[in-house]
Amino acid sequence: MTKIRPRKQFGQHWLRSDRALQRILAAADLSVEDTVLEIGPGRGVLTRSLLDRVKSLLAIEIDRDLYSFLQSEFSGKNNLRLVQGDFLGLELEKLLTEEAGIPPNKVVANIPYNITGPILEKLLGTIAQPNPKPFELIVLLVQKEVADRLAAQPNSSAYGGLSVRVQYLAQCELICTVPAGAFYPPPKVDSAVIRLRPYHPPTGATHPAFLDQLVRMGFATRRKMLRNNLKSVVERDRLSELLQQLDLNPQARAEDLSLSQWINLSNLLEAERSPEQLDRLGY
Repeated sequence: MTKIRPRKQFGQHWLRSDRALQRILAAADLSVEDTVLEIGPGRGVLTRSLLDRVKSLLAIEIDRDLYSFLQSEFSGKNNLRLVQGDFLGLELEKLLTEEAGIPPNKVVANIPYNITGPILEKLLGTIAQPNPKPFELIVLLVQKEVADRLAAQPNSSAYGGLSVRVQYLAQCELICTVPAGAFYPPPKVDSAVIRLRPYHPPTGATHPAFLDQLVRMGFATRRKMLRNNLKSVVERDRLSELLQQLDLNPQARAEDLSLSQWINLSNLLEAERSPEQLDRLGY
């Protein structure tokens, strides 16, 4: 165990704080009937606690040395299925059914910060294509800046396109901050525990793909007004009318709109277009 060192290439920062560990476990609200997916178990600090609390655990580790260590460390645990590979490169649905037997209903993990966005998209899907079989609960230890963005509300500095896209797919809750000293080696920033409760299915947008693109365009240049960022989709004066209809300032920026207002704006714009027009736009 002492010979295994964290590898920068995999963004490895191993949790060593029991207090943070207990907050993660409490947030996951585990029971003996749960089947759990863990991404990047590392040296198995979280893994060990999960195995004692759940029916089964599927753990995916990219590092071959750590995979071998975990095989030895937990050789007597019949409720663990360990897979060596890159989570982002694995066929998730096939993996969850074939490896876990019963697909996991929860995700609990300390994930690499440098691939947080892709991991979230793989777990949740996108506005245009949500995960058709969403997890019941997802608890992740992530960079605090990212956690703040996930849970942010309109008119805050952290609120952006990521906030809208993830909040459309799941209820987001910031559980606690975890200081850099809680890890080995300590990262350069603080971390936080975030809890996501995916919606099944997400509701509101009559044309989710259109909403997805609208949000991306709206936040493309954060400081510009929407009437400038969305001018390729809607004429400026018409957008001003629609914003007033939603009780918004015609000079509103993307960060001024709540999730429900984004959905309402998308639905209003979509209603003015024919299916042929939407097809030409790629929606």
